[in-house]
Amino acid sequence: MILSIESSCDDSSIAITEIESKKVIFHKKISQEAEHSFYGGVVPELASRLHAVALPQILQETKPYFKHLKAIAVTNQPGLGVTLLEGIAMAKTLSVFLDIPLIPVHHLKGHIYSLFIEKEPVLPLLVLLISGGHTQIIRVERFEHMEILATSMDDSVGESFDKCAKMMGLGYPGGPLIEALAKQGDENRFELPVPLRNSALIAFSLSGLKNAVRLQVAALGGVEGMSEQDCADLAACFQKTVKLHLLQKSKKIFATEPIKDVAIVGGASANLYLRNAYENLCHTFGKTLHVAPLEYCSDNAAMIGRYAIEAYKNQLFVDPNTLDIVSTKKQHSQMLL
Repeated sequence: MILSIESSCDDSSIAITEIESKKVIFHKKISQEAEHSFYGGVVPELASRLHAVALPQILQETKPYFKHLKAIAVTNQPGLGVTLLEGIAMAKTLSVFLDIPLIPVHHLKGHIYSLFIEKEPVLPLLVLLISGGHTQIIRVERFEHMEILATSMDDSVGESFDKCAKMMGLGYPGGPLIEALAKQGDENRFELPVPLRNSALIAFSLSGLKNAVRLQVAALGGVEGMSEQDCADLAACFQKTVKLHLLQKSKKIFATEPIKDVAIVGGASANLYLRNAYENLCHTFGKTLHVAPLEYCSDNAAMIGRYAIEAYKNQLFVDPNTLDIVSTKKQHSQMLL
């Protein structure tokens, strides 16, 4: 079995995965949403302190599996430096104490392999990764052969949902709140600009849309002046515009890519409105859509463990003394290649 650890942001998670069957034997996650909601977003230092308490608590429950472990896997990039260090410190200690190999896992590759938890990989694959930190389309030819075809120039989808929710006074995390509110809204009431609509550039950009939402909130009298219907309508219009932006750029790639299997992964892929839009898009292009179970869309250790199975078979181990974090955002978009 492989013990995997995830602490890249505000979720403390540990999983035990059986190598041969790929079955998740144990999986537990402790969310910090309640603690961070007061601040309207993740506070890195607070997240680190909470990981320092939660991770050892979860680890206690995994002790019966220690004698079966063949490796330790841990997220080492990308993410918040102070939170990554909590998981890495635990992984290094376990690797040395149990005298078993250590596997570093790129968080975004973990999201891709969330599709294959307890099943065989479907490759090659075109992947739309939409999370709190990234918006990318990736061509996955095979394990460790991935190419980024399009990426965000500024804000990610998840980040824009959170920030717009905060502007509207909805709370944190913003993604589920906006999706739920949008169901009661009129998505055609406000005319919001679709980012890069007239640009041939195959990339994503959400900062302009975010600013358009800010201006609309102000035009409605601010948070205090907005009615419940105003909030619902603006949420629906924002969500619709994000969909149109993603679809417009995805169409350009789908039209030239022969790969027939497509997937959506990452925390924002739990948005059923966006999932339905991509289901329709794939049908138009004769492609098949794959999605991870909702419980494995957000950050979790089970996806880290699933990727680690492939890494274990390829003996992608590192010396515990040399493992460190890689957390600079500019590096993230390059290191997946």
